[in-house]
Amino acid sequence: MENRLKPMDAEQLREYGHKMVDFIADYYKTIENFPVLSQVEPGYLRNLLPDSAPNQPDSFQHVLDDIQAKILPGVTHWQSPNYFAYYPSNSSVAGFVGEMLSAGLNIVGFSWIASPAATELEMIVLDWLAKMLKLPEDFLSAGQGGGVIQGTASEAVLVVLLAARDKVLRRVGKDALEKLVVYASDQTHSSLQKACQIAGIHPENCRLLKATSSTNYALSPEFLSETISQDLTIGLIPFFLCATVGTTSSTAVDPLLSLGKIAKSNGMWFHVDAAYAGSACVCPEFRHYMDGVEVADSFNMNAHKWFLTNFDCSALWVKDRSALVQALSTNPEYLKNKASQANMVVDYKDWQVPLGRRFRSLKLWMVLRLYGLENLQCYIRNHIKLAKHFENLIAQDPRFEVVTPRIFSLVCFRLLPVRNNESHGNKLNHQLLDAVNSTGSAFISHTVLSGKYILRFAVGAPLTEEKHVNAAWKVLQDKATSLLAESL
Repeated sequence: MENRLKPMDAEQLREYGHKMVDFIADYYKTIENFPVLSQVEPGYLRNLLPDSAPNQPDSFQHVLDDIQAKILPGVTHWQSPNYFAYYPSNSSVAGFVGEMLSAGLNIVGFSWIASPAATELEMIVLDWLAKMLKLPEDFLSAGQGGGVIQGTASEAVLVVLLAARDKVLRRVGKDALEKLVVYASDQTHSSLQKACQIAGIHPENCRLLKATSSTNYALSPEFLSETISQDLTIGLIPFFLCATVGTTSSTAVDPLLSLGKIAKSNGMWFHVDAAYAGSACVCPEFRHYMDGVEVADSFNMNAHKWFLTNFDCSALWVKDRSALVQALSTNPEYLKNKASQANMVVDYKDWQVPLGRRFRSLKLWMVLRLYGLENLQCYIRNHIKLAKHFENLIAQDPRFEVVTPRIFSLVCFRLLPVRNNESHGNKLNHQLLDAVNSTGSAFISHTVLSGKYILRFAVGAPLTEEKHVNAAWKVLQDKATSLLAESL
């Protein structure tokens, strides 16, 4: 029994840790051998694993063998260079070792005293990132605002919605909840709707305004103004506007400045969601897409999407941290301590939904230090260049069209229907998507814009090169040829 695994033993950690790093490194070396989209059937794993946990310990090698044989076939490989679906979720060596250290220290950083370095490093790296994005000084921790790492953009929008809700209810009285109205375009991420459900905003008061191809699917300020006026005349209270820089479906960019002015003149909280495209705004040539952020109350970008920081790491900045704290703080006896009572520190438990939090700033700090701003800018620019290349390939094939202008590294396109039959076009593109994804050699996803079924090609995996884009295009062309031949 001498070899049994102890709860924590430095030498065993060294042995198992080395083996696991080797396993993961080998995975990255061979990642292109796997089908990108898992090809298993629902319920596949239940037949492969026993129906109860073992009484006696198993060997580590056995477990690794099972991962290889049983788990990996059921994994969709987000880090594959042939992954072009949804939006990227980046890993990197720096992100990975930062995550490793975070797991190793395994602190729970709810308040400053629970691990002072965790709170202070988070404040510092979010100030660094804010400066890289040229955010207004009001978002830095030296003033009334500051940054915090949330798990996802869904959590970010929820906490600012709660802060905005409580702020307005303090002004108009808590019985006015049913009159509060939220505004966004219908292209806004569905997490806003979920946040409204959680915050008790009446579903009919969540206004998702239709965005059309005439504005490239951005929210129209005129339409917003009209809707707010109508709501005011019937006694409702507009209190929250969410604008997006880089929508999920098509990377549309809402006009922040004009929307922000409307929000301000109506006393509304203005939140900017740049979950995906925020990363590109560290490049000077893309920063203008954030113009108008100076009138925002909060701003969010996901470092875990396209900024080489392993999931999860969603950066949120607010101009008025007290609004967050008033909505989310609790002060039970068992968490009282000198530093918090004297108001000398930030306690991040009051900026988020859960109490517990991981040391996530370590991985972001390592990414910023080990790559540096210039390398991160090159990384982003390269993906945008590859997306441009894909867009050019589409332009050379008259059977396809680019559906909405490419801004960042997402191309929205479709196979044109035969004889302009739109319903046939939707079916055709759905079939093309399934045909490509079932080859296992590339993975793309879809959306619907103006009733049309559209294919999305998002470049952003860390290992993707031009040859992978070309190979994916070849698969698309070949499958399109077969489908068109069948439909004649």
